[in-house]
Amino acid sequence: MIKLISPNFSDLLTPNIEIGKFPDGNTHVRIPNIQQCAGKDVMLFHRLYPKQNSTFVELLLLLEALKEQKSRTTVVAPYLPYARHEKQILDGEVASAPITCNLLAAAGCEKLITFDCHFLNQTGESQYGNLKILNLSMGDELIAKAGEFFGNEPFEIIGLDAGAAYLVKNHGDKFMTKTRKEYEGKVSYRPIEGLVCEFDVQDKNVLLIDDMISTGSTMINGVEKIKACGAKKVCVAAVHGLFLFDSPAQIAKLTDCVFSTDTINSAQAQVSIKDKTASLA
Repeated sequence: MIKLISPNFSDLLTPNIEIGKFPDGNTHVRIPNIQQCAGKDVMLFHRLYPKQNSTFVELLLLLEALKEQKSRTTVVAPYLPYARHEKQILDGEVASAPITCNLLAAAGCEKLITFDCHFLNQTGESQYGNLKILNLSMGDELIAKAGEFFGNEPFEIIGLDAGAAYLVKNHGDKFMTKTRKEYEGKVSYRPIEGLVCEFDVQDKNVLLIDDMISTGSTMINGVEKIKACGAKKVCVAAVHGLFLFDSPAQIAKLTDCVFSTDTINSAQAQVSIKDKTASLA
């Protein structure tokens, strides 16, 4: 197995691919000694966030070059952008998740290895459109990190909503019930109406966990509800920490700790995927 490492993976592995820009902004990619990949199994490590549009084009170019060499390529992309939009809601709207996956397959990706993919809600291998996906999870690692914070004190593990249910399946299987308002505007997004806490957290430590924190609005709603129900200490964890706008500061005001993994690099990334990525065949 030949491992090719993108420069945007340099925080975890040593890069051996060159990616740059032409003066007009177009992407330039180069795989030195690409002939060694001819007919071989290749594992390509490449991040698709931030700057998801340009990094996705970079990946398509790399895959096409390897396809010309008749390589059998597995892509390791810790966070898959466009995964939240897997269904068509509005008339004429384009659901981006299946298109993204089919483009990767058409470009030569035989398998995608990613972490806590939003539309799968389960670990293991799945077929999505034309793409085979191995979905790994960092849920246990996040829970272990929370254990370090709480020390010897017990804590409740609660999923933010049903989408996070698989993260807590083997840890009490508790998650909040989310209600949404009707779709608004030109984007198929339903604002959060509320979250319901149907279990006792009075005077208990709580870890509130989700697969992703984007703008933080849902997580903030959940924290406020948990605290209103009498929780003692509240920690917040997410696999993918986009932490848009001022969400880190807003969440920090309400919680005792907030952290994520380094599937996306941020100041809150305290749990690393390095061991899992380094051990991939």
